[in-house]
Amino acid sequence: MSHIFDWIFAQYEGVPTHLIVLEMIGVVFGLLSVWYSKRENILVFPTGIISTGIFVYILLVFGLLGDMLINAYYFIMSLIGWHLWTRKVDETHFVPITKTTSKEKKWSVLLFIGAVVFVTLVYVFFEKFDTWTAYVDTLTTAIFFVGMWLMAKKKLENWVYWIIGDIITVPLYWYKGLIFSSLLYFLLTIIAIYGYKAWKKNLGKSPQTLLK
Repeated sequence: MSHIFDWIFAQYEGVPTHLIVLEMIGVVFGLLSVWYSKRENILVFPTGIISTGIFVYILLVFGLLGDMLINAYYFIMSLIGWHLWTRKVDETHFVPITKTTSKEKKWSVLLFIGAVVFVTLVYVFFEKFDTWTAYVDTLTTAIFFVGMWLMAKKKLENWVYWIIGDIITVPLYWYKGLIFSSLLYFLLTIIAIYGYKAWKKNLGKSPQTLLK
């Protein structure tokens, strides 16, 4: 087991200690956020805000501009989602889980295209289109943009986007040397699959509490 840990930390050779510590903290809160989302618990948002705030800084340092922007976007959408999830449909019930409407599907496509164009322009402006990871990062950023928007609106299909994006991100982060983050996205993929099943089971139900 010690050989495994030695190998993992060897990938961080030359990386400042504070970045390693911050990444580990971000990973923990990122896991908590997705776990709370699976349980339809309002704590998904404060834990997500802490995690995304940390990763905005880390990803800027590592040059993954697309993922940095998506985390900044997560931060903002977490604030919006916090408000949307706590709206009540009556005296004792909150907004329920629903499926994406035809109109929302069209908006999802437009948001995806818009995100691809925006992140591409950012990479071009900073002259960062120098590796294949930049192109993959652009794709995953657009996928996660849509996923976060749908999650804030409490749409079942948000999990489909998370699953696809997570699967792509695992090898990307591993290649970039962000081992803990790569392992995080592997676990997030598993949680997202269970999250989809849990939300599908509660489809249309209006929760009486968001702290459970």
